[in-house]
Amino acid sequence: MFKQKSARPTEELSAVARQDDAAHDVLISIRTDVGCVREANEDSGVCFKPSDPTELASHGILILVADGMGGHASGEVASRIAVETIKRAYYRAKEGSAEALRKAFEEANEQIYAAAHEDPKLLGMGTTGTALVILGGHAFAAHVGDSRLYMLRGGDLYQLTEDHSEVMEMVKRGIISQEEARTHENKNVILRALGTGPAVEVSTWDAPLAVRVGDQFLLCSDGLHDMVEDALISEIVAAATDPHDACDQLVAKARERGGHDNITVGIAAVVPEGTNGTEAGNLRATREVETIR
Repeated sequence: MFKQKSARPTEELSAVARQDDAAHDVLISIRTDVGCVREANEDSGVCFKPSDPTELASHGILILVADGMGGHASGEVASRIAVETIKRAYYRAKEGSAEALRKAFEEANEQIYAAAHEDPKLLGMGTTGTALVILGGHAFAAHVGDSRLYMLRGGDLYQLTEDHSEVMEMVKRGIISQEEARTHENKNVILRALGTGPAVEVSTWDAPLAVRVGDQFLLCSDGLHDMVEDALISEIVAAATDPHDACDQLVAKARERGGHDNITVGIAAVVPEGTNGTEAGNLRATREVETIR
């Protein structure tokens, strides 16, 4: 069952999570693929679980997806700068917080914008950015563009970000339906991106989301959610053996459906403490996906 939610966690979700205070671990995986049509992969991603227990306790685990734009190599440059800058800036902060993540996004915007104006070949480049941090028993996020963050909980899939796109504005105004937006000719026109201007508005949640054992968080570029409907995403993730298996299956399904764009998907699964399974230290990496534990 798919339930679309607003870009901030609801009180209902947080209240349910607080009922489960069991110790947990987080298993993470990320995969990127060029798809079936594009010659280059302009997506980038990172999942990072600090090996230092002190840093893990103060900053938590980060997963980030960026979908570059600009043509030729510039989109790839923009998305790479985004993931590198956001990760570095976030973990450089004194402590992990939604505000630290927002400032990391703003720093990435400045870096991309400056790089584009230093090299005429990169002028106009930009990238989406969607990031999730799981810190202790809570999660928080930052978001720009039309990459997405979902959560699978209790068999229901919740969309926790709102696309910054032209068609989403049309949906909100009642001009078209959510289903019509999937095939609209302007579905890939986004209204916010990192690096396209000297400043950017970063969407964050008003309050962190309490997590519980069994939650699975999924981040993806539009190369996945344009090709695979939400109900099938939910079905695949729920049936997969672990996050790495789920990422592989989702990329394969997007390619099977045509793979018209680059495809990036990252998953964080909240599991009982001591659970064996895929961890960031032994993931099979693909281009521009950093999997450092």
